[in-house]
Amino acid sequence: MKDMRWTALGLMLLPCWCVAQELKPTVNLHGTLRGKYEYQTQEKEGRFEVRTARVSVEGDVTPIVSYKAEIDLCDEGQIKMLDAYTRIKPWKSLQFTIGQERVPFTIDAHRSPHQQYFANRSFIAKQVGNVRDVGAEVGYTFHPGFPIVVRAGLFNGSGLTNQKDFWTSNINFSSKVVAMLPCGLDVEASVQKVRPSDINIIMWDCGLTYHRSGFIAEVEYLYKHYADKAFHPVHAFDGFVSYDIPLRKCLFIKVSPLVRYDYMSDHSDGKRYLNGAVDPDGGLIVNDYKRSRITSGVTLSFGKPFISDLRINYEKYFYGRDGVPKVSERDKIVVEVMTRF
Repeated sequence: MKDMRWTALGLMLLPCWCVAQELKPTVNLHGTLRGKYEYQTQEKEGRFEVRTARVSVEGDVTPIVSYKAEIDLCDEGQIKMLDAYTRIKPWKSLQFTIGQERVPFTIDAHRSPHQQYFANRSFIAKQVGNVRDVGAEVGYTFHPGFPIVVRAGLFNGSGLTNQKDFWTSNINFSSKVVAMLPCGLDVEASVQKVRPSDINIIMWDCGLTYHRSGFIAEVEYLYKHYADKAFHPVHAFDGFVSYDIPLRKCLFIKVSPLVRYDYMSDHSDGKRYLNGAVDPDGGLIVNDYKRSRITSGVTLSFGKPFISDLRINYEKYFYGRDGVPKVSERDKIVVEVMTRF
């Protein structure tokens, strides 16, 4: 009888024990380090640089609630808070996210530093379509024979560091759809509205990514339109190919030759300037002059893809007649080591 009572008690407590096991929070620590050497061939000058020193913590607090917080200790020499959000996933195909994140827009801008194929980002990822903001987003995945991922959200336009006294009646939005076809082709289309000052900007982006047996080819086009003809429309393009060649009995497990072409017409960040400073009484100016670039090189992988890579690139810039190159936007050789942990 006593054994039966203990057995009954154990059966009653078993569901509680299982729930407790399911609700046990998880904590995963990750980091990305990128150290590089760059040599500008025309100026005959070089520099060492720590481009990225990211640390992130992420995990689950319940079976349907997860979180992520990421900070970069050296983003072009500054400390920046990048991601800070909670994600709720009531079932496998649906998720809600609130906090700061990379908004759902473009292909290349969504790649984290350890997922990049080249040492330096494309013009789309760095200048034209680079947006991280505070807001709320919903995502849903369809399966009509292949996955279709739809994401859409509303965002402040303030960023994480400018929230305290920020109030607006003009919310930004962003949405993106990706169809992952079974032939190895991903089709992407996205739209985004931002308002850096008092001028609405609408951006449209589309792209194709084909990957098969170590080969990847990608093209992406972005169109940026400024309201009230405050600035002429901006066109940006990015296209690259890469091929993985496995290596045996070598320091590296694979070598990946790759080449990229990207282009950007004269670009404004959407803020008003007067006498070189941000001023609401000023006007939009060219922040980035029209240019194109050919990047070629190889990536040597020490371990699994995007774990530790040696990237060797040569960048050749082409400016228009009136273009003024920035200090770090000139012909250069780049040698970078990326490590992800």
